Amino acid sequence: MGIGDAPRETWATRAGFILAAVGSAVGLGNIWRFPFQVGQEGGAAFLLIYLLFIVLVGFPAILVEFVVGRRTERNPVGALKEIAGGVWSYVGWVFIATGFVILSYYSVVAGWTIRYAILGLQDGYLADAAESEGQFVDLASGLEAIALHAVFMAIVIAIVALGIQRGIELAVKVMVPAIVLITAGMAVYAFTLEGASEAYSYYLSPEFGTIAAEWTSILPAAAGQAFFTLSLGMGVMITYASYLGEDRNLAEDGVIIIGFDTAIAFVTGLIVFPILFTAGVDPADPGAGAIFVSLAAAFGDLTLGWLVGFVFFATVAIAALSSAISLMEVVVAYVIDERGVDRAPAALVVGGGMFLLGVPSATDLVLLDLFDLFADQILLVLGGLLLMIIVGWLLADVAIDELSRGIGDLGSLGRAWIWAVRLPVIVVLIVALTLGILEYYDFLTGPFADWIGETF
Repeated sequence: MGIGDAPRETWATRAGFILAAVGSAVGLGNIWRFPFQVGQEGGAAFLLIYLLFIVLVGFPAILVEFVVGRRTERNPVGALKEIAGGVWSYVGWVFIATGFVILSYYSVVAGWTIRYAILGLQDGYLADAAESEGQFVDLASGLEAIALHAVFMAIVIAIVALGIQRGIELAVKVMVPAIVLITAGMAVYAFTLEGASEAYSYYLSPEFGTIAAEWTSILPAAAGQAFFTLSLGMGVMITYASYLGEDRNLAEDGVIIIGFDTAIAFVTGLIVFPILFTAGVDPADPGAGAIFVSLAAAFGDLTLGWLVGFVFFATVAIAALSSAISLMEVVVAYVIDERGVDRAPAALVVGGGMFLLGVPSATDLVLLDLFDLFADQILLVLGGLLLMIIVGWLLADVAIDELSRGIGDLGSLGRAWIWAVRLPVIVVLIVALTLGILEYYDFLTGPFADWIGETF
């Protein structure tokens, strides 16, 4: 499809758009990142701050991305060129870079979920924590990890290449309901475990002393998680909203999407922590491999743990796929819109580039952390911050006008939304970005510098 040669694709149904957006949000951000973030940042203390950020930051911010996408009907680069222009047009490239980097290592982690699902059907999971960690180190990097990274990326390429209606929309209409049903069933199972009561206390009873003592760590982690789990700061919601073919109530859609996403993240905690406490595993085990070490060890200690583990990791793999297709679509949409390349070759070239960039993450966990921290705590928050400044301070009237389509006269609510973007959202993102940069610096001068010294 050359530029302007054919009408742009649109969603076939409202449900398709909502399920695609939910599928993007309900991915590894919920099931991979969320449990280890909660455990690493103090349990219920992190959960409370995270939920506050979802309301105060997530909802106003998702509306910003929606109005930019629907108003311009373009990818992030084209959208910012059209709606802002000048130097602000380059902000779109931050979204492209963020999506490209995140999916490069995200695909590696998704490959781990496939391998661990298969592991449940083969040898099972090791109950000893030290042995489980050794098993993870062996499986997380090397040729097998690269091969599974390639398999997962190939599936994503195939779905995106089929287009909006025949590929993405059709896929999410199957995947998202499956995720909801399976997580609900697993939560019921987790409720029956003997460690459930202790787990619920850890997960649901915040200690405010922990928040006061650890806020410099909790705040950027919670802000980054809120943005990551809602697919904000990546250009996903801009891109998906650009395929809306009619005026809809974007606020209502935003509430539904955030509600589903937050509910599934919350329910994931109700699954993971009872399993960990029942098996006597420390939920604070840090790092990107936490669910593959701690949780796998817990499965190894449970009756029929191999089956529970298989179902859990298979669900994570499905969730990862629903999210990954949205990340690839951001970059593919740019190539189609701005370069006039047909969808299939665009998906192949973009996916191939993402695969190559992800290979280092599949060879060493330190390199995966290098990409993850940079994308999650810097790029993602930076892109979100710049977009909020553009819309909140430069294009407020345009944004209110666009949001009112499908709703009607917003009255004072329109201005209230803009001031929510201007103050709490922007202030929180500035603080989170500052602290995120400092944390990334600590990583570069600590673990990464140690790795450089040992490797070279």
